This record gives sequence, C-alpha cells and structure tokens, in this order.
Amino acid sequence: MPGEKGVKILLVDDEPHILQFLELGLVGEGYEIRTAENGMEALREAELFRPHIVILDIMMPEVNGFDVCRRLKENGSNVAVIMLSAKDAVEDRVAGLTLGADDYVIKPFSFEELLARIQARLRNQFPNLLGGVEMGPFRIDERRGEILYQGEALALSPTEYELLKFLVLNHGIVLSKMKILDSVWGYQFGGEENIVEVYIRSLRDKLGDREHRLIRTLRGAGYRMDLP
Repeated sequence: MPGEKGVKILLVDDEPHILQFLELGLVGEGYEIRTAENGMEALREAELFRPHIVILDIMMPEVNGFDVCRRLKENGSNVAVIMLSAKDAVEDRVAGLTLGADDYVIKPFSFEELLARIQARLRNQFPNLLGGVEMGPFRIDERRGEILYQGEALALSPTEYELLKFLVLNHGIVLSKMKILDSVWGYQFGGEENIVEVYIRSLRDKLGDREHRLIRTLRGAGYRMDLP
C-alpha cells in the first residue's frame, strides 16, 4: 500500500547509514520525513515537526530511546512510536511497550516489514489520513464519515460509527467493555458498562449479524470482531 501524502514520520537513529536507508525508502513511498541522530535532537524535532509516527532506535547517546518514548507519550501526544533495536530480549521489548511504545521491531529487519507496521499504526491511530481503510467486508472512509459493509453505506449514529470503526480496526482482538468505553465514549464517561451491550445489539441488527458471527461475545471477557 503506498504512503499517503500528509503523513509525517520522524526517523531517530545514531547510525547515519540506517537513517539514509530509511529516509530514501520512505520518501520514495510518499511520506514526509525528518531525521535525528540522538535523543535530544529527536525531542526538539518532534516538538517542531509534530510527526504522526516516530521510528526510534533505543541505544543512542545523550538520551536513549526509552527516555525519548516516555517523554513523547507523557505530553499527551497521539504520536505512534515504533522502536527499533538490536536487543531482542523479552525484558527490553516489555520495557519499551510499558513506556507506551506502539510497536517494537528487531534489527536487522526488512523494509517491507517496517512498511507494513507503519500502515498498521496509521490504520489504528490515524485512519483519517488514509483515503479509505478496507478490512474484510468493511470499508472505513474517515473523510466522508461513513462505513460501508459489503459495498453498502450503513446508517449509523455518531456513536455507532465510532464503535464499529473501533471494532473493525481492532478485529481479532478481545476488547473488554471497559476498554471499549474508554476508547469510544472517553475516560470521562460516567454511565454504566451496559450501554456497550445496547450499542452492540444495534450494530448487530444493522449488520444482519443474527448469529453473532461478526461481533462475537466472549463471556466474562468482552467482544471480538471476526472478519471473514
């Protein structure tokens, strides 16, 4: 899938040949790119450039990638962080993800794999930057504010739209009612968890999902969207 105009990516690595390799490849895919060779430069560039995605090496001088990730996430930014590292120990991956990293790629890696991970982050965090996201029988058109199912636009309320979009973009993942409430209704929502059941029932009706094959209920765990 080609890059989309308007998507900004900040590359951070203290190895110039890696920066050059990634910059050339991603510019060729249509992305807007800035680079930084250390943690302090990365933080300054992030504040000025406002990237959608930061591809971040861990082992760097001055400020390491873990600290950069923590500081990026602390300011409330929705930036997606993909960490790059030659360190493949489980504890390093856990440390990065715990600090808020959205993905973790082990060096050496293929350029095609990195592209796929960038697209995954865009679909999940910035679908409005994509012309349309197609997943199974669904097409999400953020610019038009509609979701098509099997080629037909669904008549959805604003909340139904946000809920169905969240389920589709996270298909295959078990989502608890609390996670759905936080992501769709927001952390300040003061209502009952049962509101999720009401909206799930409405979506199933509109999708003709009488046997719950699309939106599955996992008792005691939550819901999972299963795409054909």
